[in-house]
Amino acid sequence: MTRPDLDTDEGRAAYRRELKRVGWPLRLGGLVLIVAAAVLIVAVRQGWIADAGITDAGIATNVGYGMLALGWALFLAATFVRTRYNRRRLAEGL
Repeated sequence: MTRPDLDTDEGRAAYRRELKRVGWPLRLGGLVLIVAAAVLIVAVRQGWIADAGITDAGIATNVGYGMLALGWALFLAATFVRTRYNRRRLAEGL
């Protein structure tokens, strides 16, 4: 690949679109896990888990916090991958 054309508006827009696709599955997976963990934790706190017949809410809370941590780890990994890609891509023209 050649260095992206950042001198024109069209080139910058194309490069922004390209960067948005880098690490997209990791970011989406992280977001899904974060939202699911938040829903699970709120459900435990509101007592909806106990109403559903799950007797040990502590396990559900721990699972929720584990999902939250994994979601943020995926999100940070996607940020790392995107930053590394951007550095490599911009250095190609040197």
